[in-house]
Amino acid sequence: MDQLTIRRPDDWHLHVRDGAQLAAVVPHSAAQFGRAIIMPNLRPPVTTAAQALAYKERILAAVPPGVRFEPLMTLYLTDKLPVDEIARAQAAGIVACKLYPAGATTNSDAGVTDIRKIEPVLDAMQKAGLLLLVHGEVTSPEIDIFDREAVFIERQLIPLRARFPELKIVFEHITTREAAQYVADSDAYTAATVTAHHLLYNRNALFTGGIRPHYYCLPVLKREVHRQALVRAATSGSGKFFLGTDSAPHPSLLKEHASGCAGCYTAHAAIELYAEAFDAAGALDRLEGFASLHGPAFYGLPVNAGTITLRRESWAVPERFAFGDGELKPLRAGEQLPWRIVAQATFGATLLA
Repeated sequence: MDQLTIRRPDDWHLHVRDGAQLAAVVPHSAAQFGRAIIMPNLRPPVTTAAQALAYKERILAAVPPGVRFEPLMTLYLTDKLPVDEIARAQAAGIVACKLYPAGATTNSDAGVTDIRKIEPVLDAMQKAGLLLLVHGEVTSPEIDIFDREAVFIERQLIPLRARFPELKIVFEHITTREAAQYVADSDAYTAATVTAHHLLYNRNALFTGGIRPHYYCLPVLKREVHRQALVRAATSGSGKFFLGTDSAPHPSLLKEHASGCAGCYTAHAAIELYAEAFDAAGALDRLEGFASLHGPAFYGLPVNAGTITLRRESWAVPERFAFGDGELKPLRAGEQLPWRIVAQATFGATLLA
């Protein structure tokens, strides 16, 4: 198969930052996705419906003219988020709340320190139909960083699911065999997103030829057995697994730093990277379900109108993009990718020049 047309996809996990940085990256996502779940981990975090709506307007202002792209907004859960904010969020069209364990990842210092502290909020979310999006890692320093996801399932997620059986939970950017199996075995109220970089790479990518900071993300890349499990899950055809890039832009200076930031920037070529992963697995026929159908079904939203077309056509990823006052180095910078969106090739070429 050298050409593939699919329903316009969605990104169910996206970071776009704010200000001039936002303006630099939103066009990349808007060029290929109809909608995206926007992460709320700004400084300060997005904790109210009013803040989320204002952030949405700033994102929409960065969408290129003539492009249809809908940001789906979320709230950042803290230990002290008022329960009545959930009703305001529902009325404002907020679709979900994000659980960051405090200290788990970028801008998570205001996150939840103990899930028991937010149980009234979770109960209100369950009743209102707002989804819970989970960064699934424990942060206890005695737990090996490569084991934090599996331990989170045992200590946090299984008890949480038992206490709130009808709360829709998205286990985001899963990275392990244990997470894939947990989601596959769970009921209809649990699903997961999978990133392109976790489908394509194992932890060797961090160290091949030296430290490679642009492959550093959280949750961190894992062993090859885990990557293979993620590929099987994503390409299985199960509606429990769908696309979420976790594209996370940082200035190159902060990635290539003694304490480099966590996050891989993939929005510049997201669907092409997923196509590469599905092609390698012999599962291109299942890319549309994963990218375009399963997410809307779980969120209770209609699928997008329109299509995009991918062609097997080699192209070079730019070395860098302007990013506010600095520059941004994308994943696979300067390398060739084997798949390309051709339905938007003119717009894409102009955008990436």
